[in-house]
Amino acid sequence: MKKFVWLFGPQAVGKMTIGHELEQLTELKLFHNHMTIEPLFAIFGAAEETWRLSDLFRRYIFEAAAKSNLYGLIFTYVWGFDLQSDWDWVDNVCKTFEAEGVEIYFVELEADLERRLERNKTPHRLEHKRTKRNIEWSEVHLKETMEQHRLNSYDSEITRENYLRINNTNLSAQEVAQMIKKRFDL
Repeated sequence: MKKFVWLFGPQAVGKMTIGHELEQLTELKLFHNHMTIEPLFAIFGAAEETWRLSDLFRRYIFEAAAKSNLYGLIFTYVWGFDLQSDWDWVDNVCKTFEAEGVEIYFVELEADLERRLERNKTPHRLEHKRTKRNIEWSEVHLKETMEQHRLNSYDSEITRENYLRINNTNLSAQEVAQMIKKRFDL
């Protein structure tokens, strides 16, 4: 059965890096959220058109992946738990995959702010996320987003059967990827 692994948590928690590691350990393909943001940001900047088109591209990619012969997909996302629009978007994406019989796995990551600020500057992150290369701006944005929105769930808020929450403050991306692979038998 096809698989969809949803890696979510605050900025710089390690979603993309863990996604890359999980991709190496499994037959899953990584589709990190900045794969649609970066090219659009280069053209439109932070304009509404960037976010509208990014969502549109993602929807088409999800539909194609759900119907494809892929073993599965890993997707990364910063989920605002205080935003009904984010809950609705997650629900719609899940319905797209579930309609095609795809199993969905939720992996929530959390880490201390200090560690996230360190990870915000890593060469791997900056290589794949051009919009994060202005470190001063990126750190301010990371802190502002954290103050404006709830970026981790409350206990028992995620009720899906295939759910795993990991505090990866002191874990490597390789360790976390191994935990995910083992837990969900990927």
